[in-house]
Amino acid sequence: MTDYDMHEPDFSGTTTDEWDEPELEDFDTDDLSEVGEHFILSASGFPPENFTDLKLPVVDPDGNLNRNALQTAKSGGHGVGAIEDLDEETQDEVEDVIDDLANEHFEDADFGD
Repeated sequence: MTDYDMHEPDFSGTTTDEWDEPELEDFDTDDLSEVGEHFILSASGFPPENFTDLKLPVVDPDGNLNRNALQTAKSGGHGVGAIEDLDEETQDEVEDVIDDLANEHFEDADFGD
Protein backbone atom coordinates (compact mmCIF):
# COMPACT_ATOMS: atom_id res chain seq x y z
CA MET A 1 0.00 0.00 0.00
CA THR A 2 1.33 3.44 -0.94
CA ASP A 3 1.88 5.83 1.95
CA TYR A 4 0.45 9.07 0.57
CA ASP A 5 1.21 12.48 2.06
CA MET A 6 -1.66 14.94 2.23
CA HIS A 7 -1.70 18.71 2.58
CA GLU A 8 -3.97 21.66 1.98
CA PRO A 9 -3.02 23.36 -1.28
CA ASP A 10 -1.96 27.00 -1.54
CA PHE A 11 -4.11 29.30 -3.65
CA SER A 12 -4.61 33.00 -4.25
CA GLY A 13 -8.24 33.10 -5.38
CA THR A 14 -11.21 30.98 -6.33
CA THR A 15 -12.98 30.11 -9.57
CA THR A 16 -15.93 28.14 -10.87
CA ASP A 17 -14.46 27.78 -14.38
CA GLU A 18 -14.62 24.47 -16.22
CA TRP A 19 -12.00 22.02 -15.01
CA ASP A 20 -9.48 19.93 -16.88
CA GLU A 21 -6.80 18.12 -14.93
CA PRO A 22 -3.55 20.01 -15.51
CA GLU A 23 -0.41 18.60 -17.10
CA LEU A 24 3.07 19.69 -16.02
CA GLU A 25 3.31 21.81 -19.20
CA ASP A 26 0.31 23.86 -18.02
CA PHE A 27 2.34 25.42 -15.22
CA ASP A 28 4.71 28.37 -15.67
CA THR A 29 7.35 26.42 -13.76
CA ASP A 30 8.74 22.93 -13.63
CA ASP A 31 9.66 23.38 -9.94
CA LEU A 32 7.80 20.47 -8.40
CA SER A 33 7.64 22.14 -4.99
CA GLU A 34 5.59 24.96 -6.56
CA VAL A 35 3.51 22.64 -8.75
CA GLY A 36 2.79 20.39 -5.76
CA GLU A 37 0.99 23.26 -4.02
CA HIS A 38 -1.89 22.76 -6.48
CA PHE A 39 -2.52 19.16 -5.36
CA ILE A 40 -3.84 17.50 -2.19
CA LEU A 41 -1.95 14.17 -2.32
CA SER A 42 1.51 12.97 -3.23
CA ALA A 43 2.87 9.43 -3.31
CA SER A 44 6.39 10.69 -2.55
CA GLY A 45 5.79 13.60 -0.19
CA PHE A 46 5.90 17.34 -0.67
CA PRO A 47 7.75 18.38 -2.70
CA PRO A 48 7.14 15.32 -4.86
CA GLU A 49 9.88 13.35 -6.56
CA ASN A 50 7.93 13.22 -9.85
CA PHE A 51 4.91 15.02 -11.30
CA THR A 52 3.13 11.68 -11.66
CA ASP A 53 3.31 11.25 -7.86
CA LEU A 54 0.81 14.09 -7.46
CA LYS A 55 -2.88 13.28 -7.08
CA LEU A 56 -6.06 15.32 -6.75
CA PRO A 57 -5.32 18.71 -8.27
CA VAL A 58 -7.78 21.33 -6.98
CA VAL A 59 -5.93 24.57 -7.77
CA ASP A 60 -5.60 25.63 -11.40
CA PRO A 61 -2.22 26.64 -12.87
CA ASP A 62 -3.16 30.31 -12.30
CA GLY A 63 -3.40 29.69 -8.55
CA ASN A 64 -7.18 29.61 -8.14
CA LEU A 65 -9.01 27.03 -6.06
CA ASN A 66 -11.49 25.53 -8.51
CA ARG A 67 -14.95 24.45 -7.31
CA ASN A 68 -15.31 21.95 -10.15
CA ALA A 69 -11.90 20.48 -9.35
CA LEU A 70 -13.00 19.98 -5.74
CA GLN A 71 -16.14 18.18 -6.95
CA THR A 72 -14.02 15.98 -9.23
CA ALA A 73 -11.58 15.25 -6.41
CA LYS A 74 -14.46 14.27 -4.12
CA SER A 75 -16.46 12.03 -6.40
CA GLY A 76 -15.25 12.09 -9.98
CA GLY A 77 -13.74 9.25 -11.96
CA HIS A 78 -10.31 10.62 -11.06
CA GLY A 79 -11.31 11.40 -7.49
CA VAL A 80 -10.17 10.18 -4.13
CA GLY A 81 -12.17 6.96 -4.43
CA ALA A 82 -10.36 6.02 -7.63
CA ILE A 83 -6.86 6.18 -6.15
CA GLU A 84 -5.45 2.69 -5.77
CA ASP A 85 -3.64 1.78 -2.55
CA LEU A 86 -5.18 4.63 -0.55
CA ASP A 87 -6.08 3.50 2.95
CA GLU A 88 -9.55 4.25 4.27
CA GLU A 89 -8.33 6.62 7.01
CA THR A 90 -6.42 8.79 4.53
CA GLN A 91 -9.37 8.74 2.13
CA ASP A 92 -11.64 10.01 4.91
CA GLU A 93 -9.14 12.74 5.82
CA VAL A 94 -8.84 13.82 2.17
CA GLU A 95 -12.62 13.96 1.80
CA ASP A 96 -12.78 16.14 4.93
CA VAL A 97 -10.18 18.54 3.46
CA ILE A 98 -12.13 18.72 0.19
CA ASP A 99 -15.40 19.36 2.05
CA ASP A 100 -13.80 22.04 4.23
CA LEU A 101 -12.23 23.84 1.26
CA ALA A 102 -15.48 23.73 -0.70
CA ASN A 103 -17.74 24.83 2.12
CA GLU A 104 -15.34 27.55 3.31
CA HIS A 105 -14.66 29.13 -0.08
CA PHE A 106 -17.82 28.53 -2.13
CA GLU A 107 -21.22 29.60 -0.82
CA ASP A 108 -23.17 27.16 -2.97
CA ALA A 109 -20.99 24.15 -2.14
CA ASP A 110 -22.63 21.25 -0.42
CA PHE A 111 -19.97 18.58 -0.49
CA GLY A 112 -20.49 17.34 3.07
CA ASP A 113 -22.25 14.09 3.80
